[in-house]
Amino acid sequence: MIRALILFVALFASWLLLSGHFSTTLMTYGALSCAFIVALVAHLGILDVEALPVHLGIRPLLYAPWLMKEIVLSNLSVARVILDPKLPIHPRILRVDASQKTPVGQVIYANSITLTPGTVTLDVRDGQFLVHALTTDSAEGLLSGEMDRRVAHLEAAAAVGETRAEAEKR
Repeated sequence: MIRALILFVALFASWLLLSGHFSTTLMTYGALSCAFIVALVAHLGILDVEALPVHLGIRPLLYAPWLMKEIVLSNLSVARVILDPKLPIHPRILRVDASQKTPVGQVIYANSITLTPGTVTLDVRDGQFLVHALTTDSAEGLLSGEMDRRVAHLEAAAAVGETRAEAEKR
């Protein structure tokens, strides 16, 4: 029930921000639309920890600016490589260990790698990621482990939330 309420509030707040209309009629239609979506999601049984990871708290809001900065820097790096007449690419496949313990943490890490230009996560198995890196710099950036550490910190709240969920099942 709490997840449904959080989803409704998030959807309605997003609707208000994006629509910019505050007339009673339109707000009523927006609220009804959001309530319908929440009811549909609840009926389908997909309103779970993975769909709405509220247990992460505000940590994603702290991680997102860092990730955006990395995406911009990687975009500039890849643009420099592409515009260089010599096209100095050195593609390679790396196997990277992931320190994330939960599926949500691993998905966040894999998607963060893929969102960063110059790297693509190809496969995830047994706590290891197979990653294609376009340049030596992008490979070194990934091997430095900074992103892994930041996602592991982000996930620290997820491990607590998962422990609580397991305890509730018992």
